[in-house]
Amino acid sequence: MNLIVHGGAGSSPHDPGRRQAVLDEAARAGAKSETAVEAVCTAIRALEESPRFNAGIGGAVQSDGIVRTDAGIMTDERAAGAACSMPGVTHAVEVARTVMEETPHVLLSGVHAVDFAADYGIGVEEDLQSTRTHERWGDLEPPTGGPSEQLAWIEDRFGETAEDPEGRELEGDPKDHDTVGAVASDGEHVAAATSTGGRWLALAGRVGDVPQIGSGFYCTPAGGASATGAGEDIARVTLSRLAVDHLENGASAQAAADRAIEEFAELTGSTAGIIVCDREGAMGSAYNSEVMQTKALD
Repeated sequence: MNLIVHGGAGSSPHDPGRRQAVLDEAARAGAKSETAVEAVCTAIRALEESPRFNAGIGGAVQSDGIVRTDAGIMTDERAAGAACSMPGVTHAVEVARTVMEETPHVLLSGVHAVDFAADYGIGVEEDLQSTRTHERWGDLEPPTGGPSEQLAWIEDRFGETAEDPEGRELEGDPKDHDTVGAVASDGEHVAAATSTGGRWLALAGRVGDVPQIGSGFYCTPAGGASATGAGEDIARVTLSRLAVDHLENGASAQAAADRAIEEFAELTGSTAGIIVCDREGAMGSAYNSEVMQTKALD
């Protein structure tokens, strides 16, 4: 199994060694799988369970104090599934996979996605806030009004982060985040998946790039990609599709990653990272933020 995982692109984390250890273990677990789909899901599940990343437990709080998770998955056969804006769901990637495998749809959202998850035995009504997240939200005085009041309140706070003793990046560059993703090839098929808790103090109900096909994730017979970074800008330029397009045009996995990030920066001026794996299992990664921790196994 050829597998590459990422833990988000941003500024240097508080304890990169401990975060890298979680990434390494997630990659090792995924690499034991028999299929590319199982590999990316296994790896991401491990990251969703760690409060060191912004996916599942420890996800970012939106303007109403709720953590909502998003994820998407796609295969080289263009099967795809995604789920978004789910309160109380740790394993968003499993919801996305189930949408792909059990429904004729590609995206479910909100409480209906949560109901769908529960019906298929995926855990719901879980507390996704870490100890630090509870404390940090408790220090705020959010408005009690509707979206317009919340929007005015978060205008100067959207994406703001602060250092966390558990190792998550909770202060510094407002575009920091810890979205997680994985891409794998089992020699016959490729799969790509991404999972996130969104952005700190985004407007309640905000959905970024992660569950959007071609933006947070993308896969074709040439290979797959998973992106992380400034979500709105990633969606505007469909960053993962851009990287896979380069694969289809004959670029190596590393060249595809490099070119996609270069073009993204030129178009948006924002920061992002991407991991790529082609059908043969060659892997690449690139980023224009301060750091992006990854782990690749072949």
